[in-house]
Amino acid sequence: MVATITGGTILWFVLFLAQLPFYGWFDDHGHTWWVWTCLAGGGLGLIGIWYVRRRDAAIKRDAAARQDDAAPQAHPTA
Repeated sequence: MVATITGGTILWFVLFLAQLPFYGWFDDHGHTWWVWTCLAGGGLGLIGIWYVRRRDAAIKRDAAARQDDAAPQAHPTA
């Protein structure tokens, strides 16, 4: 999941950078929102990467805790 979000984020930033040299054309035709949409997509993608990584880490912590709880406890006999 992280790879998908990262790939999409990179794509948004690449599209933003590719459109910057043509900003004047976009401005002349009233399409500057295309440029800013790509920047917003990249920014939201960064938030998505952060969120998905934290979510994956929480799922792994929960799975490890469940596994520790399910494992039989070894009690030394004295």
